Amino acid sequence: MTLRAVPANFGPLRGPHGHARITGPCGDTMEFWILADAARLVRVAFTTDGCAHSMAAGSACARLAEGRAFDEVARIEADDVSAAAGGLPETSRHCALLAVNTLREALAALPHREATADSPRDAKPASPAPGENPVLKDRLAHIRHKVLVLSGKGGVGKSTVAVGLAMSLARSGKRVGLLDVDLHGPSVPKLLGVEGTPVEGRGDALLPVTTAGVKVMSIGLLLSNPEGPVIWRGPMKMHVIEQLLRDVEWGDLDVLVIDLPPGTGDEPLSICQLIPGADGAIVVTTPQDVATANVRRSVRFCRELKLPVLGVIENMSGFVCPSCGTTTFVFGSGGGERMAVEMGVRFLGRVPLDAQLAQAGDRGLASERCPQSAAAGREALERAFAAVLASLDGETHTEEERRTR
Repeated sequence: MTLRAVPANFGPLRGPHGHARITGPCGDTMEFWILADAARLVRVAFTTDGCAHSMAAGSACARLAEGRAFDEVARIEADDVSAAAGGLPETSRHCALLAVNTLREALAALPHREATADSPRDAKPASPAPGENPVLKDRLAHIRHKVLVLSGKGGVGKSTVAVGLAMSLARSGKRVGLLDVDLHGPSVPKLLGVEGTPVEGRGDALLPVTTAGVKVMSIGLLLSNPEGPVIWRGPMKMHVIEQLLRDVEWGDLDVLVIDLPPGTGDEPLSICQLIPGADGAIVVTTPQDVATANVRRSVRFCRELKLPVLGVIENMSGFVCPSCGTTTFVFGSGGGERMAVEMGVRFLGRVPLDAQLAQAGDRGLASERCPQSAAAGREALERAFAAVLASLDGETHTEEERRTR
């Protein structure tokens, strides 16, 4: 029987002033407990159920933080932890990131901090304001256009539209990236058949996976168990979203397509704030009233953030029988177009239910063309995307888009 040696700072503290527990993308869970006086951390302890590198990162992070002032602790970075642990391999850098993020959440949980010259009462873990991170700004500076794909609710085919847009742009000769930040339902790897593809690193950066001429990154590519639930609280999700935007080395792109989580909550809001000056959003809906009501909220969400609405796509708009050609409007008809007219935004078109398009996505073949005789859905998507492409190329915008800029 092999016993794993544990460091002296391993294990919970009684009566901690701050505590945090986070499960990272790799599946490891780390906890930090901190005891503080008026200006600094007196004791720091941790636990982890992870590997030896996770143990080393947690211990190094706790030792770095113990005895330091709050603002010094807030400036501890993953590279500091890796160095203090004796140099973690690049493949285990996520262990250091998990340790730093957990420590920062424990620090943020302190009920109060006495005001001092070095540590103001409202001090929090240091992080740049949205859009001010220099690394993120440099990444975005190499991307000409940023297009967000969003929906008021899940299950309307948002990811299918995002993938279709990226593929259409790539076929037109554009340099395209596709970022899937739907943390709880990352569908892009499945749709493109890249599930399980290892993500490589270069220094502090992640290299996107390339398929069919599109550079792809998704939280689904970083999870040790793609079928396991992502059980994270808000602050951890915000950290991961910022890392996905900041740490992926896209290089020079003509267009970055971003598949947002559904709804208008913290996650879409954070993404929009981290990408100031985005070209706009494509809003996806289905025809029935329960979906279009939520999409109205999405349009208003865009207006509140001064984010132009490039247009609305009505998905699942009728089923064309492959045998007789009869169209059955399973979810009603025209709801998306009526909503677009009422809200004063461009209607990009209707996409019917297409069995072969759905089957291609399930088989990971969404990047491939279906036979023209059986690709009603793809043809409708291509027509919708042509309008978006013309808008990006010509820098033209509708009256609504000019008003919301």
